[in-house]
Amino acid sequence: MSELTVSVLSAISGISAAEWDGCGDGGNPFVTHRFLAALEDSGSVGEANGWFPSHLVARLDGVVVGVAPCYLKNNSQGEYIFDHGWAEAYMRAGGDYYPKMQCAVPFTPVTGPRLLARDPQVQAALLQAMAEVAGRSGMSSAHVTFCTEAEAALGEKVGFLPRVTQQYHWLNHGYGSFEDFLGELSSRKRKAIRKERERAQAFGGEIRLLTGEDLRPEHWDAFWSFYQDTGSRKWGRPYLTRAFFDRLQETMRDDCLLVLAEIDGEPIAGALNFLGGDTIYGRYWGCLEDHRFLHFELCYHQAINWAIDHDLARVEAGAQGEHKLARGYLPVETHSLHWIADPGFRNAVADYLRRERDAVENDIEILTELGPFRRGEVTGH
Repeated sequence: MSELTVSVLSAISGISAAEWDGCGDGGNPFVTHRFLAALEDSGSVGEANGWFPSHLVARLDGVVVGVAPCYLKNNSQGEYIFDHGWAEAYMRAGGDYYPKMQCAVPFTPVTGPRLLARDPQVQAALLQAMAEVAGRSGMSSAHVTFCTEAEAALGEKVGFLPRVTQQYHWLNHGYGSFEDFLGELSSRKRKAIRKERERAQAFGGEIRLLTGEDLRPEHWDAFWSFYQDTGSRKWGRPYLTRAFFDRLQETMRDDCLLVLAEIDGEPIAGALNFLGGDTIYGRYWGCLEDHRFLHFELCYHQAINWAIDHDLARVEAGAQGEHKLARGYLPVETHSLHWIADPGFRNAVADYLRRERDAVENDIEILTELGPFRRGEVTGH
């Protein structure tokens, strides 16, 4: 009789890239072995920020059939599905919320598969193993963040609480050009974006899009300066180390799209995107000079251009930001799962999530109606 077992790895190096990547379809760069290894090898995750690798590996008769990127966490930083209020409530009641189990891609609020397996039974086994590991270790909880909608439905069946939040994504409806896309917007929004792009592109230099062999170490030197500036202002301390970007140059050049604004050949601003099978993912932005609307041009409009030119289905431009609505991005649901050990606390969280779901669904309906498209265009495709 076949035997399915699940074990815990304290480092991604404990499994080969072929075994790990063979469990997924390769469409999402953030759950690949090379991306997770870049985080670990560069010291971007670990003791310094409370992300301790504890990846799950499912084997059927000794053969790897499923994996899940998991971490033990002693804080709630770098997750973007916020549970700080849960932690405070649990600790006020006398419990220890940390450590907890987190199935996620560190510092990356991007939807994608978290249970990498071709068989739903193996995916269910990975979820059950998360809960068992958390329970045996006396942890308060286990969480799966920014998972797919199908994974969320499966998790609910095996006892996890589903959570619905929202982001803003741009969707490609088969546009042949950026002008085709603008043609579906209301007149006022269309004119505003055209004027915004004109102002942005008049910054006094040129915009370059670099990927694959066009990327050079000096480009990462420039982007590191941008990342440091933005990170120090927004987060207090940037999550990623300088060595992480060296690893991107070595192992993920083809997965990256770097959009640089240069004046006299010197980069003064940039946006880093990752390329998936059908999606471009906007991740980080920074600048050394402030030019009006340049942020929107590099992060949003250039990403849309790229998606149209390369027939990609969507642009995911990161967490938060209702300003994206005016630039053609629409509110969409994002999903996560939560296993809570204490029955009383679980009931309280479940009640909160039901009310939150209703509020999110209402917000999405209102924001979609208020969006930039001509009335009826969003649902007309």
